Amino acid sequence: MKTTNKEAILKKLAEAVVAGDTKTAEEAAKEALAVGIPAYDAIMNGLAEGMKVVGDKYEKKEYFLPDMLLSADAMYAGLNILTPHISKSESKSRGKVVLGVVEGDIHDIGKNIVKIMLTASGYEIVDLGRDVPAADFIEKAKSEGAQVIAMSTLLTPTLMSMKTVEDKLKEEGLKDKVKTVIGGGAVSEDWRSKIGSDAYGKDASEAVDRIKLLIDSIMSAVEMMKKENKKE
Repeated sequence: MKTTNKEAILKKLAEAVVAGDTKTAEEAAKEALAVGIPAYDAIMNGLAEGMKVVGDKYEKKEYFLPDMLLSADAMYAGLNILTPHISKSESKSRGKVVLGVVEGDIHDIGKNIVKIMLTASGYEIVDLGRDVPAADFIEKAKSEGAQVIAMSTLLTPTLMSMKTVEDKLKEEGLKDKVKTVIGGGAVSEDWRSKIGSDAYGKDASEAVDRIKLLIDSIMSAVEMMKKENKKE
């Protein structure tokens, strides 16, 4: 049965994501468009809200990786229908993140969860995958104009790759323009402090929160500079 009430459709989108129900997510996305709900509204207040619930359940150990992946499939099914209908004024990315597992490590579950959660929140993600050389993080951040580099590792021997990225950013004078977030089983707040990274996330949810805060601070600074330049 089709739903016509806006709040009911947004709730249906969110619940479809929580349930990992791809078919219902597609159906609700089409219903949203049919009754005139803006695509961006349906994504942020429907699909993204569902992923917030999924993220909370994952962190509380109520959901596990298979549940998270099913929910991600449902989210992407809805996104595929809604994204082409986002207006130009709404399509502006909330920020761009270069994401990857550092060189020498292939454990990417945490990285993939962070990607899912950020995508659901409207951020543009450049996923470099796993076993990523330090230079690739830097070059991609520059070429893509990313505000944040997010790196993870589960292996202690690969921690120095993160330091290499930090050192290269400083050498190239990019630390003010590109912020860094690190995470993973081998990482700690002490290591963040030692290498000069901007933030540490002890889990996927915290990493996403740290990334959002960093991007918000960068965007605010840019807006302030624009206003100052107009005054001049």
